Amino acid sequence: MNGLRSELLKYKRTFMGRLIVLIPIFFAVYAFVIQIIMKNNALAEASGNTSTSWTMLLALVFNWWSFLFLPLGMALFASLVASQEKKAGNYRALRSHNISPIMLWVNKIAGMAVYSLLSTLVLLIVVTITGACISGGSIPFAKIFTGCIACWFISLTLIPIQLWVSTWGGTLISMGIGFIGMIVGVIAAPTKYWIIVPWSWAMRFMCPIIGVHPNNVILDSNSPLLNPAIIPGGILVSVVVLLFTLIVTGIWFSRREIQ
Repeated sequence: MNGLRSELLKYKRTFMGRLIVLIPIFFAVYAFVIQIIMKNNALAEASGNTSTSWTMLLALVFNWWSFLFLPLGMALFASLVASQEKKAGNYRALRSHNISPIMLWVNKIAGMAVYSLLSTLVLLIVVTITGACISGGSIPFAKIFTGCIACWFISLTLIPIQLWVSTWGGTLISMGIGFIGMIVGVIAAPTKYWIIVPWSWAMRFMCPIIGVHPNNVILDSNSPLLNPAIIPGGILVSVVVLLFTLIVTGIWFSRREIQ
C-alpha cells in the first residue's frame, strides 16, 4: 500500500492529474453539443420523441470513450508516466531501495489503474448530470454505471502493454501502438475475432451494454451484437491476459538494465 500511495502522489498536481477530469468532461460536452444540435433539428422536433435522447447520449459518449480515449488515452497516460520516471532518474532511485523490481512495476501499473478508475468515475458523474439536463425520461443509471465500469475493467490489460511499450520504445512508439490498436480494434470489434484484440474489447462490450455498434450506429433490436453472452467470457479472457502481461512485463522490467 505504501508503494501504491507513493505512485498516486507522483501524479498529484501534474498534467496527468488534470487529464483525469478534463478528458471525461470533454466527451460529455461533446455529447451535449451534439444532442442540442439534434434537438434543434426540425425532424427531431417534429417527432417529439425524447425517449431516445438518453440512447443517443450514451451511444455518443461510450462509443467515443471506448474507440478514442481508451486506446489513445492509455497510450498517452503511459507515455507521460514513463517520461516522468525517465526525467526523475530512469528508476535509479527506486531500484536503490530494498524492494523487488517486479513490485515497483506492479505498483506503477496499480497506480495507473486507480487513476483511470477515477477518470471513469468522473465520466459517470458528468454523463449523468449532462443527461439529466438535456434528456427526457428517467436516468438509466444502471446502464451508465455498467458501461463505465465495464470499459475500465476490460481495458486494464492495455496499461501494462502500453507502459512497457513507453518504457522500452518511448512516446512516439507508444502513441503509434495506441493508434494502430484503435484502428484494428474498431475493425475487429463486430467480428468473431474481437477476443484476440485487447483494443477492441471495450467497443465490443458496448454493443450489448449500451446498444451501440463500434461505428457509432444504434443497433437494431434483432442484432446479434446485442447478445450479452460474450460478457462473461470476455471478462475471463481479460483477467487472464492482464495477469499474463503483468507477469511478463514485470519480469522484463526486473531484468532491464538501468542506464
